[in-house]
Amino acid sequence: MNKSAALGLSRPLISAQPDCEYRYQAVNTTDDADREQGQGQEDTMTAPVAVATDDENQKGGLGDPVVSAISNANTTPRDYHHPQDAPYADDYDNDDDAAAAAAADNEQATRGLHLLETRSAHWYSYLATADFWLVIGIGQLLALCITATNTFTSFLSMAHFNAPTFQTFFNYAFLAAVYNALFLARDGPRAWWRTARRDGWKYLIMAFLDVEGNYFTVLAYQYTNLLSAQLLNFWSIVCVVLISFFLLKVRYKIPQVVGILVCCSGMGILLASDHITGANGGPGANMLKGDLFGLLGATLYGSSNVLEEWLVSKAPMHHVLAFIGLIGMIINGTQSAIFDRASIAHAQWDGHVAGWLVGYTLCLSLFYTLAPLILRMGSAAFFDISLLTANFWGVIIGIRVFGYTVHFLYPIAFVCIVVGLVIYFLSGSVLGDSRKPWLGENQEGGVAGIGTAKLRAINAARKARVEPGNGASAPAP
Repeated sequence: MNKSAALGLSRPLISAQPDCEYRYQAVNTTDDADREQGQGQEDTMTAPVAVATDDENQKGGLGDPVVSAISNANTTPRDYHHPQDAPYADDYDNDDDAAAAAAADNEQATRGLHLLETRSAHWYSYLATADFWLVIGIGQLLALCITATNTFTSFLSMAHFNAPTFQTFFNYAFLAAVYNALFLARDGPRAWWRTARRDGWKYLIMAFLDVEGNYFTVLAYQYTNLLSAQLLNFWSIVCVVLISFFLLKVRYKIPQVVGILVCCSGMGILLASDHITGANGGPGANMLKGDLFGLLGATLYGSSNVLEEWLVSKAPMHHVLAFIGLIGMIINGTQSAIFDRASIAHAQWDGHVAGWLVGYTLCLSLFYTLAPLILRMGSAAFFDISLLTANFWGVIIGIRVFGYTVHFLYPIAFVCIVVGLVIYFLSGSVLGDSRKPWLGENQEGGVAGIGTAKLRAINAARKARVEPGNGASAPAP
C-alpha cells in the first residue's frame, strides 16, 4: 500500500480504545450444564448483549454507557467476569425481565431518533454539531496517515527495499495481535469462537478484498504512469456509490452528489497541475496492462470499503479489526512468500530500514484503527472523498523532505476538496450519514457503539428524560 495511499483509496479504519458496543441478538437460555445433562428447555429471546462501564465510556468519549434500567426487584443479574458479559438473557431470573430490557433500549432509541430529527430544521443543522467537525478532522487525520505511509515507502524504495506485500504484512500482524488479545480479554474465547463460526466467511471476504486491493494498485504503478493511475482511482468512488445504492439501499441526496462531484473536480485540478509541471511520471512500461490492474485494484478497494461499513455498523469495531487483521495476515503472508521472496532475500537490512518499517506499520495500523469510526459517523463514499486531500498533504511534506515545489493550483484544489466535503453534509439532518438505511427505521439492526446513530439516539433520550421541557416530545409508544 505504498503508492495506492495517495489515491484516496482507503484501507483500513477509530480509537485505539475499544468502543462500547451494544446489540440485540437471539441467545439460548439453556446453560452448558443443562445441555450436557439433556435438561432444560431452549428458549430463545432477544436481549442486549453488552454494557459499558463508566470507565469505558470515558475512554470512548462519545456519550454515556447505555444500560437498560430494570426496576423489577426480582432482577438479579449474576456477577460478571468482565464488562461485556452483561446483560445476557440468562443473566435475568425470568424471561419477562430480559424482554423488558430489550424493549426499554428499543424504546429509548426510537424516542431519541425522534428527538434528534425534530432538531433537523435547517440545511446547516449537521454543520452546527460537534460530530461534523469530528468526522472532518478524522478524515484529514486518515489522509495524513496515508501521506506518512507514502513517505516511509519512498524512504524504503530509495534504500532499495521493494517488497510492498511483505511490508504490509506487519500491519496485519499488529492488528491481529492487538485486537484479538482485546477480543479474548473482553469477550472470552467462547465469544471469539462463536463469532468465527458465524461471521468468519464475511471477514474472509473483507480481508481478501483489502489485501488484493493493495496488491493490484501497487502493481499498477509498475506498468502505467502516475497520472493514469490516479485517474483510475476515481473508479473507487464510483464503485462505492453504485454498490451502496443497489445493495445497501442508500439514497444519496442532491447535496451529497454535488459534494462528491466538487471533491472530484478538486482532484482533477491536482492531476492537471501534475500534468502541467511534468510530474505525471512519463510513459509507462505497459499502459494497458497497468490500467487494467489499476481498475481492478480500485474496484476491490471500493467493494471493501462498502463491506467494512456494513460490518462495523452491525458488529463491535474490535471484532471486525481482530478478524481482518488475522485473516489478512494469513493471506498477505502467503502472497508475500510467493511474490516477494527474491526482494526480501536481496534487501539491505539495517537500522534505517527497520525504523522506516516500524513507522510505516504504526501509521498504517492507526489508519486501519480509525477507519471504522468514520465509516460509522459518515459513509464509505465520504471516506473515499476525504482521502483525496492526501495528495495535497504529500506535497506539503515533500517540500520539507524531498525538496518538492508547489504549483499554484494545489492550494486551489485543496480548498475545492474541503468545500466539497462540507457540501456533502448539507442535507439538514443532525445525524448525517450515521443513520444507516439497512439497519431499520430505528436502527434496531445495528450496534449502539461509538459513532453510531443508535448510541447517539439513546443518549439523547436519556438526556431529555433528565432535562424535561427541552422543547421536543417523543411519540407515544
